[in-house]
Amino acid sequence: MASRTNFARRLRPLRNAWRRFWWLYLRPRTLGERGELAAVKFLRRRGYVIIAHSMRGPFGELDIIAVDGKTVVFVEVKTRRSHDAGHPADGVDARKRRRLTRLALAYLKRHNLLENPARFDIVAITWADKRQPPTIEHFQNAFEPTEQGNMFA
Repeated sequence: MASRTNFARRLRPLRNAWRRFWWLYLRPRTLGERGELAAVKFLRRRGYVIIAHSMRGPFGELDIIAVDGKTVVFVEVKTRRSHDAGHPADGVDARKRRRLTRLALAYLKRHNLLENPARFDIVAITWADKRQPPTIEHFQNAFEPTEQGNMFA
């Protein structure tokens, strides 16, 4: 019996490694995750340096943080299958803009980047069919920071 539990104990790291591998590479991706990965590739091809993506903060999630020249760019990615419910960029309403502004300010403070210029971009992706490449639109400086009483105002 002891050898059996010893064997199971030795297999545990392999099982955990397999779970991590499956989660990172094999599991089915949601439409939003596929959109974010497509946006990362799109921005890299245009010369942006990607610092982070899918980064959780105290007020929510920043989809992509990139650098364009000397500007820190916070990119919101919106992915939809069609325009039936409106253009993907229309999904960034005033409430979402306030949340993104707070997240961006927290990120800049945490990384001592308050002296650097920053902007907000939107990448709108329409992905009608998995087998076809998506339609990607990039809106630079898509909106101004909305919070009053902070460094952006």
